[in-house]
Amino acid sequence: MTPSAPLPLVRDLVLVGGGHAHALVLRSWAMAPMPGVRLTVVNPGPAAPYTGMLPGLIAGHYARDEIMIDLVRLARHAGARVILSRATGLDPAARLIHLDGRPALPYDLASIDIGIGSGLPEIAGYAENAVSAKPLGAYADAWTAFVARALPTPRLVILGAGVGGVELALASAHRLRATGAQPRITLIDRAPQVLPNIGRAARATLLRHAEAAGIAVRTATTATAIGPGTVTLSSGETLASDFTLAVAGTQPQPWLAETGLATHDGFLTVGPTLQTSDPAVFAAGDCAHLSHAPRPKAGVFAVREAPVLYANLRAVLTGAPLHAYHPQRDYLKLVSTGGKGAVADKFGLRTGGAWLWRLKDRIDRRFMAMFNDYPAMAAPSLPSPAAEGLAEALGDRPLCGGCGAKIGPATLKSALAALPPPRRADVLSGPGDDAALLRAAHGVQVLTTDHLRAFTLDPRLMARLAALHALGDIWAMGATPQAALAQVTLPRLSETLQERTLSEILQAASETFREAGADLVGGHTSIGDELTLGFTVTGLADRPVTKAKARPGDAILLTKPLGTGTILAAEMALARVPGLILGESVVACLASMSRPLGPAAAILAPAAHAMTDVTGFGLAGHLLEILQASGVAATLDRAAIPCLPGAVRLAAAGQHSSLAPTTRAALDGQIDAPPGPETDLLFDPQTCGPLLACVPADRAKALLARLHAAGDAAAARIGTITEGTPRLTVRA
Repeated sequence: MTPSAPLPLVRDLVLVGGGHAHALVLRSWAMAPMPGVRLTVVNPGPAAPYTGMLPGLIAGHYARDEIMIDLVRLARHAGARVILSRATGLDPAARLIHLDGRPALPYDLASIDIGIGSGLPEIAGYAENAVSAKPLGAYADAWTAFVARALPTPRLVILGAGVGGVELALASAHRLRATGAQPRITLIDRAPQVLPNIGRAARATLLRHAEAAGIAVRTATTATAIGPGTVTLSSGETLASDFTLAVAGTQPQPWLAETGLATHDGFLTVGPTLQTSDPAVFAAGDCAHLSHAPRPKAGVFAVREAPVLYANLRAVLTGAPLHAYHPQRDYLKLVSTGGKGAVADKFGLRTGGAWLWRLKDRIDRRFMAMFNDYPAMAAPSLPSPAAEGLAEALGDRPLCGGCGAKIGPATLKSALAALPPPRRADVLSGPGDDAALLRAAHGVQVLTTDHLRAFTLDPRLMARLAALHALGDIWAMGATPQAALAQVTLPRLSETLQERTLSEILQAASETFREAGADLVGGHTSIGDELTLGFTVTGLADRPVTKAKARPGDAILLTKPLGTGTILAAEMALARVPGLILGESVVACLASMSRPLGPAAAILAPAAHAMTDVTGFGLAGHLLEILQASGVAATLDRAAIPCLPGAVRLAAAGQHSSLAPTTRAALDGQIDAPPGPETDLLFDPQTCGPLLACVPADRAKALLARLHAAGDAAAARIGTITEGTPRLTVRA
């Protein structure tokens, strides 16, 4: 092993949930990763809201991206893989975490920080007609949509009149009044008195604010049914409600009680070390019950638990002594009052007003600042002395994965030109199209191969995407997939992790090929410095569709949005663009990449004069291949070209794949296009990119309707084939 080779991974540490404690553990891990540990974080979504700033978001004081911890960026910073799925169970005996929508995940050491819910599922109609304050992300999105409705007299019913309910009622009133609305808000609580867990002075102050905001308070009553626009109370009275919110209770996720681990009222019981009844499973935050020092559910305890949790996870992995967590008896509660004011409650403190809001705002922004700016991935340093030209060959940014790691088009074209033409009569084509064509007993066999340098640390997802990417050449030629061989290069792993990883890869790949009607029939494995996956695929076609028959007047159709290379490069670079949650763009990108081209190819191939899939050389490069093979020109309508969410903003911020400048330089002189980020994306290398088809113009509308009906919602007509020498003109 050379000194620079990565060390083998030997243990799996899995963080279930993206709560505050786990976010802080990931941040600490990034600063001091432990050799030999594969770190994984499992969470349903790519971002997690910071609870302290939620009322400010509801009130309109913060933008959404200001309160969200981007778990995808954070995990990349920590060198952790992200699995975007909801945990549904845990088997301590088998050391498996059960997930929604994918096979169980093995672990050697696990930690759970999944928060709580505030739903009231026992109330008839709740699931269909109400919103829970927790989980916070869904509430924030529902609130944004409700405000956008701009009702003149919106009616809100909030179930639960504790600190959270009152604070959110005040925030809601402030936000709606700022839009010119006259809200009518009612707080409902089963207790005889509101705000039971706060000091008398603070309670009186908050109730004065509620009265001034016109918020009605109903105590000693409960909701018995919730309709589309009503809430029925136990008294029989019915209240009108345009937005019903539950802030009552603290509901543990049901599957925790089914793990066999010790629980208290459904919450995982932990001791001073934050270990559950199984020493290999930790728990923190609101989903845990501190048996040695019970405390109310509050984010402050999750934050204070994080350093102990981080230290103890490392201690178990290394055999070191564990630390104990002892929570403080009381903590400063800063409760916002709708506008930029707040009330404090601790040890009888009776002050309040704008200065407390500024204090709260400063504390909250300081916390979020820890997750905003991470050091960019540094380019490898050059040794000294070094040969001339090494710096230029190394480039100014890390090498991308996926199709962003391809050799540039000019270099590839020059190398392929040296290959002799096929000699065998049954070899119908050589280099130049998406795949080779071989004469078969009936029709034509299509043969292709494709390999990808991993861009995600999730081997199962990477396997599916690599398989779909390899299948793209088969579908682009109008063929039916037949069989595949896998070529797998694993990073250095222990034998246990080798088996886990290879099983994930082969299972996901086999499932993907079977969905396409093909079989994974074998392959080859090896060990290297990083994960690289490839597949050689065959297909069968009666009438293969090539790049060479586009005709003037043809409509140019694109089946998916562009931007995968830019988004994946931005994630690798830990890019941060104000107003954008990068993790959400990555999720949209991966969802688009995970969509097979097979259904679209079945629609387009019978009509297409020419077709290809857009991959490493971008839309511009692959369209020019069609133009050169067909002897025609083309005009594109830049505004009609669909792009992935966030791609244009990231391109405008200077993000791009390491291959994009090489592609652009190779195509210089063949394209006329106005400057701008939308034009930059024409050179963006696509992994699992769209089909690009030239079809008769009179059939374009009907074909697009069929594509949309089949689920390709972004499919669009983006231009027209014209007469002339091969050249691409782009109109703004």
